[in-house]
Amino acid sequence: MTKRIQFTKMHGAGNDYIYVNTLKYPISNPEEKAIEWSKQHIGIGSDGLVLIGTSDKADFSMRIFNADGSEAMMCGNASRCIGKYLYEYGLSSKKAITLDTLSGIKVLKLTIEDNIVTSVTVDMGTPSEIEEISFLGEHDFTSTHVSMGNPHLVTFIDNIEDLPLTEIGPKLENHKLFPNRINVEFAQVVGDNKIRMRVWERGSGITQACGTGACATAVAAVTTGKAGRKSEIIMDGGTLIIEWDESNNHIYMTGPATKVFDGTIDIED
Repeated sequence: MTKRIQFTKMHGAGNDYIYVNTLKYPISNPEEKAIEWSKQHIGIGSDGLVLIGTSDKADFSMRIFNADGSEAMMCGNASRCIGKYLYEYGLSSKKAITLDTLSGIKVLKLTIEDNIVTSVTVDMGTPSEIEEISFLGEHDFTSTHVSMGNPHLVTFIDNIEDLPLTEIGPKLENHKLFPNRINVEFAQVVGDNKIRMRVWERGSGITQACGTGACATAVAAVTTGKAGRKSEIIMDGGTLIIEWDESNNHIYMTGPATKVFDGTIDIED
């Protein structure tokens, strides 16, 4: 039996996902659909699939599946897009929405102009497991490990544009130190509290942006003395403002959320 699913493609700073409201369109095999639909040329094309659902602990829930079908704990860019989706599609009239994720409850604060969500600030919680890790061999450098509910490895270098990210990214993602794999960020300080960052995401490869990666980069910059507690993280797809509040140790991420288009796709039920 064929069932027609409505989806919305959205991006946060170029980090693009396929969003499905599972309150209306339940999906039983999201791992398979994430792989199938994310493919360029023969699918919809995206960094993965995001499911919006119910929660007994928050206003809504989010499940996110990478382009390889693996399930992610959290995605900052996707959470901002969900805030925009919920408000503009009439699922919520709140300007502060709670979102249940695998890394805990996140609070989305919406900035609204003429009934359009122009930006979203997400309370990303507290960073943890912050430690320096040294690598020796073909690439010698010291990195900072940071957990933002999902694991990140941040390395500051002098010239980020010459970095062979397609070569080194998968090596670090699958390094023996990280049995569950890791997200990989390389960063360069380009001005006062301005940091250029490129990312190799666990399960997706190179993406235009990573919200939790931007947060991890900001944390690494503070702990290594490269920036203050509020910084601009400049990625291939756009810029996020990250603030690490000293009073409560929470990370606040502010950035855009953009709708690309609505569509429908048929699946075999």
